[in-house]
Amino acid sequence: MTFDSASILTDKAAFTGQFVHALVSKCRDNNGRGVDGMRLIQMMAGAIVEFTLLFDESDRGVEAVYKHLATMLGCEPQEGPISDLALPPSYIIDFRAEQGRELTRRMFEDWLHCAYEFQDVLLFVCQQMILNMEEDGQNRRDLFRLLIECTNRCLGYEIAAQELCDIVIEQKIGLEGWSLPESISGLSAVAGRALALSLNAYQQTAFRGADLPEHLDRLTCVMTQEAVRLGLPAGSDWRFGLAANDRPLDAPYELIASLEPLARDFFRVIRMHNLMDQAVASAKATGRMLAVAAGGDRPEVEPVIAKPLAMAAMTETYKTVCTQYAIMSM
Repeated sequence: MTFDSASILTDKAAFTGQFVHALVSKCRDNNGRGVDGMRLIQMMAGAIVEFTLLFDESDRGVEAVYKHLATMLGCEPQEGPISDLALPPSYIIDFRAEQGRELTRRMFEDWLHCAYEFQDVLLFVCQQMILNMEEDGQNRRDLFRLLIECTNRCLGYEIAAQELCDIVIEQKIGLEGWSLPESISGLSAVAGRALALSLNAYQQTAFRGADLPEHLDRLTCVMTQEAVRLGLPAGSDWRFGLAANDRPLDAPYELIASLEPLARDFFRVIRMHNLMDQAVASAKATGRMLAVAAGGDRPEVEPVIAKPLAMAAMTETYKTVCTQYAIMSM
């Protein structure tokens, strides 16, 4: 799909229609049952995050978007606690939001300097999508709340990933002399451990051949897609040389013990208490470190080495935590 980047200034209505069509076409239900509303909300969340990242203080930018939307919708979001079952798993939110961000970048890349026009289109589209879903019987305040929750999580993953990379670069590489391979392994292992702990690890002990459990496979996708998006060569060599299931587990214990306390303190400061959210943020940070270390024409670590290194640290740590909890529960 191609977009007329000049039409935002000459025909905002037509350009808005293009944006709506692009969003809706990405959210068609695979079973032919129309538009998947939850997928649409997540993609809109990604679009909002892409817009607010244009500003230095993105957290204030996103609050301004919520305030404008509340006025346009004529309501405040639903209040009170929200059930974890109301939202998809964190890695799904990240995946769909990244689709929304990528679509937004492609549509608006030639006129991101036109922030007011960008905001007008974005707010109008969000308003119309929520009103359309309300016509199908869904509560407007509930939809607004779900959009806010998904947006906050998507923005949190983005900010946390960058901050975790900064912590590793400044503390571990700068002060303690970690190498880039150690940095990649440490972040990846922290992600794998957080994922296992988030899933009642003692229940997740079945590993069949080269297949990964679904949650772990999804988390590795977060890592790989972030790395590829930032320039790491794509390919099928991510699992090259991974240990077979009959080999002793080999999680990087020393790296975990050194990095995890810093990561835990950071997550406490930003109030990201959900372990699955922490796993996604750490996986995105790993992807960024991979792109730094193994991207470009003259990488410091060859991609064929860096990719399996990150994958092994995540999977081995995940399996180790699962096995330890299984033994303790006997």
